[in-house]
Amino acid sequence: MLRFLTAGESHGQALLAIVEGLPAGLTIDFDGLTRELRRRQGGYGRGRRMAIESDEARIVSGVRNGLTTGAPVGLMIRNRDWENWQRTMHVEGEVPAGAGGPDRAAVSRPRPGHADLAGALKYGHDDIRDVLERASARETAARVACGSLGRQLLERFGIEVTSHVISIGDVAIETPLAVSFEQARSLDPAAPLRCADADVESRMTQAIDRAREAGDTVGGSFEVMARGLPPGLGSYAQWDRKLDGRLAQALMSIPAIKAVGIGQGPRAASLPGSRMHDEILPRPNAPANAVPLGRPTNNAGGLEGGVTNGEELRVTVYMKPLSTLMKPLRSVDLTTMAEAPAAVERSDVCAVPAAAVVGEAMVCFVLADAFLEKFGADTIADIERTYSDWRAKLAGRFPTAAR
Repeated sequence: MLRFLTAGESHGQALLAIVEGLPAGLTIDFDGLTRELRRRQGGYGRGRRMAIESDEARIVSGVRNGLTTGAPVGLMIRNRDWENWQRTMHVEGEVPAGAGGPDRAAVSRPRPGHADLAGALKYGHDDIRDVLERASARETAARVACGSLGRQLLERFGIEVTSHVISIGDVAIETPLAVSFEQARSLDPAAPLRCADADVESRMTQAIDRAREAGDTVGGSFEVMARGLPPGLGSYAQWDRKLDGRLAQALMSIPAIKAVGIGQGPRAASLPGSRMHDEILPRPNAPANAVPLGRPTNNAGGLEGGVTNGEELRVTVYMKPLSTLMKPLRSVDLTTMAEAPAAVERSDVCAVPAAAVVGEAMVCFVLADAFLEKFGADTIADIERTYSDWRAKLAGRFPTAAR
């Protein structure tokens, strides 16, 4: 089983992650790891924090001479802003001598929409900072680092993952499923929002500007796409092995994500079966070692019964507006129980493009886990042999006359 754990706070010393289950012999692209972290920091609507941090993941274990050893991989991402938060976030019983930054007051006014109140009630914290520091989306930097390792495993076997922004607020492209994988992959990484329609993207940035001027925030949606997936990942045999459920759980765990749709997603509920289900047709010109079957449509998004069917995976993810508003909503000061404006923490106006990068990372990790579940072994060389043999056997099941 491939899994990861993270630790660290938004303004603590560092974010930490441990990835367990990677086979030995995987070549690590360190530049690729940093590139994914930098992608997460981009996008129109980000706040001042992105000007402070320049994320880089340092691998401290599980890799030697550029190759995984089969042991757990340990990663560390230092927080540059820690220098300004040492007096607030120190771990010792007393403030260490020479600690930097001001003495910040305890946070007592929970923000609607955030984990502040629920977390304080759960763990009995008087200072809500103990909640918001860990519940912060800063933690997703560690997820992107872990997902980058999953991505590198998938790419070793010809599986690619990309994303594009579908909507910001009420501004959206009309037909998301018409956007091809190539279109999404070819979008400029430095584009403001990585939307496939330039005119719509312009209107999206205007919507973000209006929200900023109003002291408000805005959400949106994005689609994660994967191609090159073999059929047969996941399982219909048990509820917790279904790949669509595993993907949904991973994506829903990203801060501010409120819904996930696969293929047509929510629209599937309003379509008749004759327009929803993807017909199965012969594919005479299929490549060698490929199943000679194809679909003229992909409304199912590449998953049927919790199992990949060989088509592209397409998952749409819906993000709410961020919870910290510069013109705060009403709340209660928990020390006096009097009505008061919610606390204001440094935040973004819109983080949908960044969330798309985190979404890619989570999809990569879940797919890598499912891939190893089916083809896994202790070494990359053994997996390559198993995968090659399986592809040849699968293609050989079908009559050659149909090709």
